[in-house]
Amino acid sequence: MLRFRGTFVLVSTLTALFVASAGIAHQAMAQGKDVVVLAAASLKNALDEASADWARKTGKTTRISYAASSALARQIEAGIPADIFISADVPWMDHVAERKLIKPASRSDYLGNQIVLIAGKDSRIDLRIGKGFDLRGALGSDGRLAMGSVEAVPAGKYGKAALEYLGVWSSVADRVAQAENVRMALTLVSRGEAPLGIVYRTDAASDPAVRIVGAFPADSHPAIIYPMALLSTSANPDAQAFVDYLKSPTAKPFFERQGFAVLN
Repeated sequence: MLRFRGTFVLVSTLTALFVASAGIAHQAMAQGKDVVVLAAASLKNALDEASADWARKTGKTTRISYAASSALARQIEAGIPADIFISADVPWMDHVAERKLIKPASRSDYLGNQIVLIAGKDSRIDLRIGKGFDLRGALGSDGRLAMGSVEAVPAGKYGKAALEYLGVWSSVADRVAQAENVRMALTLVSRGEAPLGIVYRTDAASDPAVRIVGAFPADSHPAIIYPMALLSTSANPDAQAFVDYLKSPTAKPFFERQGFAVLN
């Protein structure tokens, strides 16, 4: 079980993520056929389903590494061999684009999402999200608010922006348990380690052990957009084919069932 002490900040394991992702990427490149995808952690359920469907239809396969967009962007900077990057926010895609690490013409705004406040499925917490709502009171005497890192993880940044807009960030800042990606924040609530968390609506839909307490107003944070692009080093002809498939009507239901809005 995870326990929080001190500042209640989870230590990042970017080095481990890089090693694991690099292993996946190098294995796929060696095979010479797999499309290597670096994707935001919140995409896992929908993208796994879409990838499996593409494999059934075409006989072609993917290798997908999931992590926080910030971690993936840094891995791209470090030279990890891969074909496609799908970020959970625009700034991290901009980050790699500014360093000429993507093919500019391939970039598109692919998906939209929402952030929500979640609790355990049996929790009796009842809150109406709005200006000045009593989030700290709902946490109880020592409960923590699980979020992605508010400095690096897109879901964490969106969550902090929303809480600042609603005027409650200062009341809960010392009670936040920052996780290295949004799926870890989801897990903390799912396992009962934190009474409340801020995750994407799609994450909440993927875990029957949590329920949505409320959704944050769209105007309380920057628009949640998932851009997608081919990496500049990709020479795999199947990579563009997989991108085309993801944008097609065939793949759309996999993402919509998880709560994503397909923008293309």
